[in-house]
Amino acid sequence: MSDEQPTSAVKGKIAIVTGAGFGIGRAVALELLGAGWSVALAGRRTERLEEAAALAPEATRKGASLVVRADVAQPSDVAALFAAVLERFGRLDLLFNNAGTFGPGGVAVEDLAYEAWRHVVDTNLNGAFLCAQAAYRQMKEQDPQGGRIVNNGSISAHTPRPHSAPYTATKHALTGLTKAMSLDGRPYRIAVSQIDIGNAATDMTARMRTGALQANGEVTPEPVMDVADVARTVRHMAELPLEANVQFATVLATAMPYVGRG
Repeated sequence: MSDEQPTSAVKGKIAIVTGAGFGIGRAVALELLGAGWSVALAGRRTERLEEAAALAPEATRKGASLVVRADVAQPSDVAALFAAVLERFGRLDLLFNNAGTFGPGGVAVEDLAYEAWRHVVDTNLNGAFLCAQAAYRQMKEQDPQGGRIVNNGSISAHTPRPHSAPYTATKHALTGLTKAMSLDGRPYRIAVSQIDIGNAATDMTARMRTGALQANGEVTPEPVMDVADVARTVRHMAELPLEANVQFATVLATAMPYVGRG
């Protein structure tokens, strides 16, 4: 956890970004910090979170960032994360529900170990639910009431890649969670939405540029896009008034094989 002292003088809106140590989570956390948000950066590796927080300009990160080590698949870690944010900032305006894992790549479904399946489900689906539930509870009870939850879906919430059963199943399920919580949040001014991302340039997608398995069995390089473009899209969604909601947004590298995949 950050060594910054708790303060009631923090200005602006408050966000939690899970999986904030690298990739999309890091980019979104930095985008929000740069726009004047206070951000809790959550993830499993404290050193990566601290590295991410240190990338923000000093003027924006002083007192505005909070580093919290948390494994979203662990209910006790999620409870501690939200308690730390409430203690430090007093409320929550945004959860970017981003933490996730692709799981073992290139493993045929008949060879997939149950432990590998369970790890992906626990992180991508159960972890997303635990964080969304905690955010929902906080947003319902706080004054002023309400807030926003943005779930990180994926192009795989629509169309799978070969050998991706765990990841694809959890991302399809996340769409259902988004819809259900969006409906349930209406009476409490809680807006819930989903961003489906395709080929943002991160460590997770580095293999796309050298070659990714296609549905026809070929291995083909795929184009990627700047992760900053994703971060700006999340900020746009986050900064809408609660009377407006981008229910689903799809942001992808223009020429990636998604439209017509398969």
